[in-house]
Amino acid sequence: MKISPSQLLATILLTVALPAMAAPLKWGNALLKQKADWYASAEARAAADAVLLYQSVHGAWPKNTDLLAPATPEALAAIEQGGKANTIDNNATTVPMHFLALVYQGTQEAKYRDACLRGIAYLLASQYPNGGFPQFYPLRKGYYSHITYNDGAMINTLETLRDVAEGRAPYAFTDPGLRTKAADAVARGIDCILKTQIRQDGKLTAWCAQHDEKTLEPAWARKYEPPSLSGGETVGIVRFLMSIKQPTPEIIAAIEGAVDWLNAVVLRGVRLESKRGADGRTEHWLVKDPAGPPLWARFYELGTNRPLYLDRDSEFHYDFSEIGYERRSGYSYHGTWAAKLLAEDYPAWRKRQHLP
Repeated sequence: MKISPSQLLATILLTVALPAMAAPLKWGNALLKQKADWYASAEARAAADAVLLYQSVHGAWPKNTDLLAPATPEALAAIEQGGKANTIDNNATTVPMHFLALVYQGTQEAKYRDACLRGIAYLLASQYPNGGFPQFYPLRKGYYSHITYNDGAMINTLETLRDVAEGRAPYAFTDPGLRTKAADAVARGIDCILKTQIRQDGKLTAWCAQHDEKTLEPAWARKYEPPSLSGGETVGIVRFLMSIKQPTPEIIAAIEGAVDWLNAVVLRGVRLESKRGADGRTEHWLVKDPAGPPLWARFYELGTNRPLYLDRDSEFHYDFSEIGYERRSGYSYHGTWAAKLLAEDYPAWRKRQHLP
C-alpha cells in the first residue's frame, strides 16, 4: 500500500484531532452500533478518514490492525511485511466497509461511498467460481487459499453481499447492476456451503473450518487445525442458512442434518475451568461437573466424532489434558457455541417454516 501526500496530510490532521476528543474512539464492531446522527459528526468523519488510509489498492483492509491509528508509511509497510493485508479474516474488510457505508449514509460524502464500492468489487473478485471465498486475496500459497469458514470469514462476507444485493441499509446507494452481481455471488456461496457439508454414513453433518478450494474436501490450516468437523464454525453456518427467507428443501436438509449432529456430539458432565497465570496468559482445562453447561469441541475427528486436540506438533490427542500449556492458554478448544441455537433459535426457525 502506498500513501499519497494528501493521505499523509490527513494522517497528520487525524493525529492532532484524536487526542483532543473527550473519549478517544477504539476500532472495532462497537463503531457499527452508534446512534444514527453520530455518523454525520466530525468525530465519525475523522475516524472514517483514518479507515480510508488503510484500504489497499485491491480494495481490501488488513486484519488485526487498529484502523484509527495513524497510517504512517512505517505502519503500512509493517502490515504488508506481517502478511495482514487483503483479507476477510477476523472481520477485516467487511467491518471497515460497513462503517464507511454508515458514515456515507450520514454525510453523503462520495469518498466513503467510493471506498465501499471498491470493497464490494474486491469481495466479488475474490470469490471462486465454485462459490467459496479464500481467506486472502490476491491468493497466497498455503492454507490461506482454502475456502475459509474459520472465524466466520465466508459467512461475514456472504451476509455483507446479501445486504448489498437487497439494497439494505447502509448499502442503499448500490445500483441494480451491482445488486444483481451480489445476489449471484450469494447464491453461489450458498451452493458452496451445501456442497461442502460433510456426510458420514450417508448423513449430513457439519463443516470443517476450511475446505480445499478445488476438491471441497476438509483441509488442514495451521498445524493444530486439522481436517475435522467444527463445533464452532458449524453454528455460524447454520445461523446463516436459517436466515434465508425461502429455504429450498436442500437448505432445510442441511440445517436439520447439522442440528442433529450438534445434538449428538455435545459434551455433558464437564465444565471448562480457566485461570490467569503470572505470565498474563489464561489456561483452560476440563473438570467433571454433572451440572456443567453443554459444551462443544472445536474439532471432532472425521468418521468417529470424537473430540480432537492437537498441539503444534500436529499429533492427534483425544484427552484435552494432554495438550501443552502454550496451546491450552492460547487457543479455544471448547465453547458453548450451539447452546442458544439448539435451545431457542432452531425451534423458532422450525415454527416459522411450519415444519412438523
